[in-house]
Amino acid sequence: MNIVLMGPPGAGKGTQAKLIAQKWNIPHISTGDMLREAVKSGTELGRRVEEILDKGELVTDEVMKDVVKNRLRKEDTSSGFILDGYPRTRRQASHLDGTLDKLERSLTSVILVNASEQEVVDRISNRRICTDCGAVYNLISLRPKKDMVCDNCGVRLIQRSDDEAETVRMRYRLYMEKTAPIIEHYRRDSKLFIVDGSEPLKTVTTRIFDYLEKT
Repeated sequence: MNIVLMGPPGAGKGTQAKLIAQKWNIPHISTGDMLREAVKSGTELGRRVEEILDKGELVTDEVMKDVVKNRLRKEDTSSGFILDGYPRTRRQASHLDGTLDKLERSLTSVILVNASEQEVVDRISNRRICTDCGAVYNLISLRPKKDMVCDNCGVRLIQRSDDEAETVRMRYRLYMEKTAPIIEHYRRDSKLFIVDGSEPLKTVTTRIFDYLEKT
């Protein structure tokens, strides 16, 4: 089962990826995980990635293609994988197609956990973080017992700058601009399944599991 999981920030795709990984015992692979593993490997590719990251630059599509290829060659992906956060552009989608062809594999499904701009803004702008233990709260769905104070360690909660409403709107619109061509790419291949991420967590999970079991 080889899956690409897509969705705007705040739609809940990360949570769904973990649940899918647990049920089918396949690795949940995020872009960040792949880059960290590449650096840790100490290979020539890892050193290239480390140099780019140390300079604060973005990893190019060409380098990312090699990172993905190396990760998908590992033994733990033999029964499948979930790619979370890749591909993000039409060019990266083409690179992934080519990589899978070389590995004599193909995507089983592309799952889009969708959510409206307002839904995403409401979710993320109400998120609060404990800077001490890392606990995450939400002022709508997961409030702390004491207002703006962490239940675990009593530290005052903060809102990260990239969780502010205007920043979230910008991130959402950028995502839609970059991702729309990829959605159409996979829709044409009849591999796209869209689920409404604004529905309750368990409902979204059930819809995804039902779909995957049928495929």
